[in-house]
Amino acid sequence: MESSVRVEMISVPSGRVSLSDRRTERGWSVEFGPYALGVVPVTQEQYERVTGVRPSTARGDRLPVEGVSWWDAVRFCNALSEREGLALAYRMDGDNVSWDAGADGYRLPTEAEWEYACRAGSEGPRYGPLDEIAWHRGNSGERVHEVGGRLANAWGFHDMLGNVWDWCWDLYDPEVYGAYRVLRGGGWFDEHWSCRASARRRSHPTFRIDDVGFRLARSLAP
Repeated sequence: MESSVRVEMISVPSGRVSLSDRRTERGWSVEFGPYALGVVPVTQEQYERVTGVRPSTARGDRLPVEGVSWWDAVRFCNALSEREGLALAYRMDGDNVSWDAGADGYRLPTEAEWEYACRAGSEGPRYGPLDEIAWHRGNSGERVHEVGGRLANAWGFHDMLGNVWDWCWDLYDPEVYGAYRVLRGGGWFDEHWSCRASARRRSHPTFRIDDVGFRLARSLAP
């Protein structure tokens, strides 16, 4: 009998957030419906229970899973949804993936959802003093740490900044970077300026490295 996978999530109401990109000096506004987001990134224990493997360099049940590509994260979402009898959020056909926005299964957050939850009503670059809320290059000892070890933001989310970057659903800039997807949040090896609510990074969906993980989201009925 399969062991259960407990995913603690917090519901977030519908809203609007203003996004920006320093590279292009572009800004835009995004509206979204209600959703739930994982309190912490997916852990190595959770990932192994669903997939049977631990791809991470460092080992520990409560460490965030890293060394996972965007494709790995998408497949995990569908596998966990299937395991729990939820409608699959993603339909995959070779190198193409589409998102069924009406499905109740697990998925990656959009970057708008991610930033809205990260800010949790705050307006500055961070939701608290950096050393209290994030593992970054200045305090991490250049290694990943267990999830939930830093203070949460006002809505109860941990590790939104630092520890590992989070894959998001969105394409970064398809006209320039093609299939590259958005990463958010900064990681344990990043300098303080990368650990900001508005910081955007990009990478190819097949890319794997030891400071990139993901957290789960689910769409909620209006």
